Amino acid sequence: MREGPITVFGGTGFLGDAIVRELVETGHPVRIAARHPGRPEWAEAGDIIELAAADIRDEASVAEALAGASAVVNAVSLYAETRDASFEAIHVTGAGRLARQARAAGIERLVQVSGIGASHDSPSAYVRARARGEDAVLEAMPKAIIVRPSVLFGPQDAFLSGLEGLTRLPLIPLFGRGTTRLQPVHVGDVARAIAQLSGHPATQRRLFEFGGPDVLSYREILETLLAHLNRERTLVPIPFLAWRLLAALATWLPGPPLTRDQVILMQSDNVADEDVGGFRDLKILPHSLYESLASCLPSS
Repeated sequence: MREGPITVFGGTGFLGDAIVRELVETGHPVRIAARHPGRPEWAEAGDIIELAAADIRDEASVAEALAGASAVVNAVSLYAETRDASFEAIHVTGAGRLARQARAAGIERLVQVSGIGASHDSPSAYVRARARGEDAVLEAMPKAIIVRPSVLFGPQDAFLSGLEGLTRLPLIPLFGRGTTRLQPVHVGDVARAIAQLSGHPATQRRLFEFGGPDVLSYREILETLLAHLNRERTLVPIPFLAWRLLAALATWLPGPPLTRDQVILMQSDNVADEDVGGFRDLKILPHSLYESLASCLPSS
């Protein structure tokens, strides 16, 4: 008898789509749960992919998307609040609802995607919500696995493509002096790890932080990108106070290009903790940013 599908909430997003693809390529039947689910363009005729229209804020649709599933991944993400969606509703209440419904459905394997730096004490509402979301999930399912990736990159991502847009400016503004350390991680590597963890985990660890092999400052990332694109630009330090003022003004715009939470995140290092689970536990060798640029961004 075939095992039930692995339901991926947020399966149409950047990370969610990569998780779905990894699961399909390793032979797992998958159910994509999203508000507007669609069959991926890369899918082939024989791939076992189900679609479930579900909103993590709606109890009934969540329960329906979980019916008969063997495992569930919560890759739903919200980076900027809107009138219709808050961090609390998505990352806390929604995550807790999903975990409770998974438990009620008899599902034993749940992977909750959070983020490095999740903390109850952060000045960022986004980061605090991530931490409370972890708590809500573990309260309902104490054996759930929490996954915290660093900043994700890959083909058609928001990170590298956004920085590429900055490199078209004659002067590139830095957050502070550009010394904040990041550990960019390839979306495919995180997807591979989550696929393993949602199947039959080879480890008893319940908390994982995933970062790539390179720890780079924001300035170094921009310099690397400029070299790859064969562009010469001047990097200009901008105090964080100025960024906070710009973010405050941007809140009045529809779909603001900069938020207060994004500025706060850029004031702290985003590096994986070596004392929790990581790629090494799953025997995954992550791709470096350097070796991946050619496949993510064409050089000029």
